[in-house]
Amino acid sequence: MDGFLADTGVVGSAPARRYLWTDAFAVCALLELEAQGTPPHAGAGSYGLLALRLVDQVHHVLGRHRADDPREGWLSGLPGPEGEVHPTAGGLRIGKHLPERPPGELLDQRVEWDRDGQYFHYLTRWMHALLRVAEENGNEPWFRWALELARAAHDGFVRESPEGGRRYMPWKMSIDLARPLVDVPGHHDPLDGYVTLLTLTTHARRSEFEDVPVESELMDFRDMSGVAAGRGWATDDPLGLGGLLVDAWRVAQLHARGARGLDRLFLLLVDSALAGYRAFHASPLLESPPAFRLPFRELGLALGSHAVERLLDSAASGAVPGDADRAIRRLVSLQGLRRIGREIEETWLEPENRRLPCWSDHEDINTVMLATSLIPESYLRA
Repeated sequence: MDGFLADTGVVGSAPARRYLWTDAFAVCALLELEAQGTPPHAGAGSYGLLALRLVDQVHHVLGRHRADDPREGWLSGLPGPEGEVHPTAGGLRIGKHLPERPPGELLDQRVEWDRDGQYFHYLTRWMHALLRVAEENGNEPWFRWALELARAAHDGFVRESPEGGRRYMPWKMSIDLARPLVDVPGHHDPLDGYVTLLTLTTHARRSEFEDVPVESELMDFRDMSGVAAGRGWATDDPLGLGGLLVDAWRVAQLHARGARGLDRLFLLLVDSALAGYRAFHASPLLESPPAFRLPFRELGLALGSHAVERLLDSAASGAVPGDADRAIRRLVSLQGLRRIGREIEETWLEPENRRLPCWSDHEDINTVMLATSLIPESYLRA
């Protein structure tokens, strides 16, 4: 984490290099370093203060238009002082190195991956990071910023399909949230929205926040996620599978804090994770040489393996939504992930593997995902 902080300009003299997904995980890792009593960073203060510095930098870089964009100021369009108070009201840029595709230009999938815009699942990770900061430092202003981002993300991404009025969420939106850049739905985006807003609303009630202004958005995400219809979200993608397991653990935590009506959601998450695990286990991915793998995607699964450990303990004591016995049967079948998670971490702790292009080409995100998997508690917390 010290190397990441220096390389991306959080400390020292390097230019700020912000990327929303990486930074959301980094905030959680920094908070966990602080919680574990890690001595302060030499010359830069405590890791808790560095987490706050990173949040501020993200908002001032990714909450504003790019330097190479003719537009200026905050994405929300608010004037300077007001934008400072509401830095997430217009969403947050991804942080890709190329500018977004201009209107009228045809989609080129090879180039689009490197173009800027907004991703919904990055925004939900940042909402969670802001919630974690709020829980460590008091609600204001961080929790309010998370709620404002939730509203902006909902309003920007939830759209009516031209075929029959069905609502959906494009995979990628423009920086100003005005037009889809990749107009196909993300498989887990409504689920991400539902679990994240469940967490925000539960926190608001527990902390007696003045109001819970995202209730209608929460219900929209619930409807689109397919929970009521029993729709599953199975995937053999390691990052997506890890996300399902983390979501299941966060839902179990919300249940333990008094949230109700989560039985169907919890068991759907566990069932989807089990189906995804069986498909993943049948694939040869982890048997491939490290040079042909994507570390950060595997490390998402390693994070999910830590959730399995906690879910098993909670289910054994009956502290999960729904039928605990059924959950235990499913979770026991997922125990193999604990070994897989350790193997993934050990693979990428090897210095020789971190000299491979698959690591160095994405060094920031790989480094932070590995650090978060090694100290996962703050990230896993609902």
